Amino acid sequence: MDSPAGTPASGRRPSGQASGPGPLVIIGGAEDKAGRSVVLRRFVRLAGGRNARIVVIPTASSVEPEMVAVYTDLFTRLGAAEVTAVRPQTRTMADLPAVAAQTASATGVFMTGGNQLKLSQWLTGTALGDAVHAAHRRGAVVAGTSAGASVMTTHMISLGGEGVTPRHRTSQLSSGLGLLDGAVVDQHFDQRQRFGRLMSLVATSPNLLGIGIDENTAAVVTEKRWMEVVGAGAVFVVDARHATSDAHEARAGAPLLLSGAVVHTLPAGARFDLERRALVSFVERHPDHSRQVHHADRDEARMLAGRLRATVHRQEDS
Repeated sequence: MDSPAGTPASGRRPSGQASGPGPLVIIGGAEDKAGRSVVLRRFVRLAGGRNARIVVIPTASSVEPEMVAVYTDLFTRLGAAEVTAVRPQTRTMADLPAVAAQTASATGVFMTGGNQLKLSQWLTGTALGDAVHAAHRRGAVVAGTSAGASVMTTHMISLGGEGVTPRHRTSQLSSGLGLLDGAVVDQHFDQRQRFGRLMSLVATSPNLLGIGIDENTAAVVTEKRWMEVVGAGAVFVVDARHATSDAHEARAGAPLLLSGAVVHTLPAGARFDLERRALVSFVERHPDHSRQVHHADRDEARMLAGRLRATVHRQEDS
C-alpha cells in the first residue's frame, strides 16, 4: 500500500501524531540529564517513545564523540528504540546525499549545543539541512539545545554581548535553518544575562518576535503556532512591533532606546499563541527548583561521558 503523500514508508509518523509538520522542542541548554529529565523525556515521547528512532547531530560541539555518547545513553535510557548519529566533518560532507539519507527514517532529530555559527555554516542550505526540513514536514519532532535551539529560526543569533542593557550593534544575526519563521531565539537566557542582546535585536528588527529560553527549559512549538513551556525555568517573549526605538541613529555600543515593547515571562504550564503573540492559558506546574550546576556544554559532555564509561566498566567487571 502506498504511503500518504509526503510521508515516506520508511519514516512513518509516531503513533498518535497528527499529519503536518512535527513539533519543535527548543531547549535553553543545560537540560537535566541525570534526574527526572523532564525536557528530554518530552522529546522522546513526542518522537514515539518506545518506537522512537532518533538521529543526533552533534555538529555544533567541539567534543562530538562525547556528545554522541551522552545523548545515546540518555535517549536509550528514556526508552527510544534506536539512536544514531550523523557527524559531517565539513559543509561539503553535509551536502552529500548519503549523509542526508541517514535522517530518512528518523522520528526525532536532536541538535546538540556548542557553536551555533558552526551549525549555520555547515547545515543551512545543505542536503543535511534540507533533510532536517523534510523530516519536520513529514511529522518528525526536531529538537535543539543551546546552539541547536538558536539555529531553529530563519534568523539566528550568532554572537553578542551579555548584560541587561541593550546596546547598539553588539549582536549579530546569521542565517538559521528556518524551521520557525518570524522569531529569533536566545538560550541560557537568565543564567547568562542575555536580556540586553535579545532586546537590541528586536529593537533593530521589530518584526521578529524575541524568544529567550532559560536553562533546563523548553519551548515546545506545534503547528508552527502554539508554544507550550516545560521545564524548570521560563521563556521570555518580547514583541517590539509597536515599540519606539532609536536604533536607526544610535552610535555603535550606545545604550538603545526601546519603549512600548510588550513582554511576557512564561513559566512551565503556559501556552502561548505565536501568531497572535498572546497568552492562551496557564496552569501552575510548580516546577522543581533543584540545584543547577552552570558550566560549558563541552565540560558537561566530558563529565557525563566519563560517568557513562565508569558505569560501563563497573558492569563489565561485575
